[in-house]
Amino acid sequence: MKRISPALLLVLALAGAAVGFLLDHALTTAGRPTFTPSIVLPIFLALLAIAVLALAWPIRRSTRATTRSTTRRRVDPFRAVRIAMLARASSLVGAGITGFGAGLGAYLLSRPITPPIGAIIATTAAALVLTIAAVIAESFCMLPGDGPHDPDGQNGPRLEDDDDDSRAAADSGS
Repeated sequence: MKRISPALLLVLALAGAAVGFLLDHALTTAGRPTFTPSIVLPIFLALLAIAVLALAWPIRRSTRATTRSTTRRRVDPFRAVRIAMLARASSLVGAGITGFGAGLGAYLLSRPITPPIGAIIATTAAALVLTIAAVIAESFCMLPGDGPHDPDGQNGPRLEDDDDDSRAAADSGS
C-alpha cells in the first residue's frame, strides 16, 4: 500500500476552498447570513488528531524498536491496517475541511465589511493540524524499507501487513 499523495490532498483542499467560497456567495446572494462553523468543530478536529496519533504510536514503537529494546511486541497487522486507513481518511477529511474553511474565510475577507472570522480561522487551523497529524500517523504504520538491499526488489516503506507470503503468492500467481 502506498502512502497518501500530497497532490490528492492539495486537490481536495482546493475543491473544498471552491465549495466554501461558492456556498458563502450563494448564501449572500440569496440574502441569507453566511455560514459560520460551530466552535465545537475545531475542538473535535483537534481531539481527532490526538486520537489518531495516540492509536498509531504503539505501532511506531513496535516497528522502530531497537535491538536494545527488550519490550518489542508484535502488533496485529489487521490493527495496523485499520489505523492506517483511519489516518488516511482523517487526512482526506482534514484537507477538505481546511480548504472549505479557507474558502469561507476568503469570501468573508473579500467583503467590504469583515465580520468576525475567529471560528473560521480556528476550524481551518484545526483541520490543517488534523491533516498533518494523520499523515504522520500513516507514516507510523509503515514498516521501514530495507533500502537498496531489499530482497524482494520492492524498496520503500511497507505497511505492517505486507508480509513475504502475500508477495510470494502474488508473484507465483502471475
